[in-house]
Amino acid sequence: MPFVADLPNDWHEWLQRADVVPGTPFLLSPSYEYDVVLNDFFQSVKMVASATTTQSGYARDLAAFLTFLWSAREQRSWRDATEADHRAYLHWRRRDPAGPRVAGAAWDREVAAVNRFYRWALGCGHVQVNPIPQTSRRPVPVEAGWANRSTLDEQRPATYSHDAVRERVEWLPPQEYRRWRDVGVRGFTGAGLPDERFRGRWAARNAAFCDLMVRTGLRLSEQAALSVFEVPLDQGLGGYRRFWLPASIAKGGSARWIYVPASVLADLAAYVAIDRPEVVAASQHRYRRMRRPLVVQDPSQPIATQVTGVGVRRRVKVAQLDAAERRLLLIEGPGGLEPALFWLGEHGWPLSVHRWKKMFDEANARCGKAGVGLAAHAHLLRHTFAVVTLEQLQRGHIAALAELTEEQRGHYARIFGDPLDWVRRRLGHSSVVTTQIYLHALSELEMQTRMALVPDGWEDPRAIPVDALPVDDDAEHDPAAGRNR
Repeated sequence: MPFVADLPNDWHEWLQRADVVPGTPFLLSPSYEYDVVLNDFFQSVKMVASATTTQSGYARDLAAFLTFLWSAREQRSWRDATEADHRAYLHWRRRDPAGPRVAGAAWDREVAAVNRFYRWALGCGHVQVNPIPQTSRRPVPVEAGWANRSTLDEQRPATYSHDAVRERVEWLPPQEYRRWRDVGVRGFTGAGLPDERFRGRWAARNAAFCDLMVRTGLRLSEQAALSVFEVPLDQGLGGYRRFWLPASIAKGGSARWIYVPASVLADLAAYVAIDRPEVVAASQHRYRRMRRPLVVQDPSQPIATQVTGVGVRRRVKVAQLDAAERRLLLIEGPGGLEPALFWLGEHGWPLSVHRWKKMFDEANARCGKAGVGLAAHAHLLRHTFAVVTLEQLQRGHIAALAELTEEQRGHYARIFGDPLDWVRRRLGHSSVVTTQIYLHALSELEMQTRMALVPDGWEDPRAIPVDALPVDDDAEHDPAAGRNR
């Protein structure tokens, strides 16, 4: 089995020669060996075309199975894995009292990752068999044409679970969200009062981050990758401001308008005026030492330049940079260089998705210590946005239309359309079927409960005068012309 024996002195040059995209995951054996053939999987077409978060997830799930082969199956190589190994892994992961007892949805995700790897390895001739048993998705009708038969007869893992719960939506009513935020993030007491013993230096920044997420429905990876060029700060006359989320950082390329309420805009502006400049000023010496950064020399024109060799310059629009490239993005300002990413840590560097997840864990632990039985994570805040917004829009849909003139109704319909479809576009779903899980969540509640849990006061977008809102032209947006409108 080939392994890399001699490490290169210049990893950057080696990665370029090997055509390895920065951020590509890789696996090391328990003896710290790098298997070239195994890691070629992450260079396959399907993996390279996947989002970085998807690649990382596949790497973690594959690593878990390979570690099991090593530790529980007599240090078996991935090349020699059998169906018996997979069955043993299934028993340990799901049924063994000493195992983790993962849920059906988690198991299905893990099986999908390992199955994709072994299908790739089988196709490349690296293994003789796929250890994951397969089954056909459905019977193929005789009258189906060749193209349909090849689609319908697609194989799938036979060990997928039958108990995966895919439509259970966890969310927090607005008042419970605020309590979780105040106690967990801002360090208040369980009674909801400021705690003088709390020493959270970044409580205001973290609270603003959570508020932006719960009020816009942004995914964690999307919000963490926002730059100062996207986030609107001008509060104008109140109401909502919108900005364009570029496809380069939107999951699945789901570029779309994001609406930010005035109360959140005020907190974002305070962060930019106070906390952010402090860490930037203290970190100037670090920015000057960055190797081959992307630099925006004129902030009024978000075009970055990178020196990639002797006399070789690369120019690219900021809107085209993905999340990894944005971490190398600096702005040349009056006070010197500073990161273009919006959210910065105490050492002046952009905060990673992992660090934000840790912030949620710390907030949950703080709530538990204070006797507050609430917990949240980033996706729960996205669910909260969807459920609350959908309930408010549905509640006011008929009443709003009844109060408008015929001309206003037409403008209203062009802006919002159907409430469910409006929420779908805000979330970046490609199909309204995906968004329907939030209808199911609401349908499980009695109307009196819905009225109690979801107040009218959470700044419903439809409370804004209809004539003051621009038409929501997601499909026709020109990022260069419509930024921060």
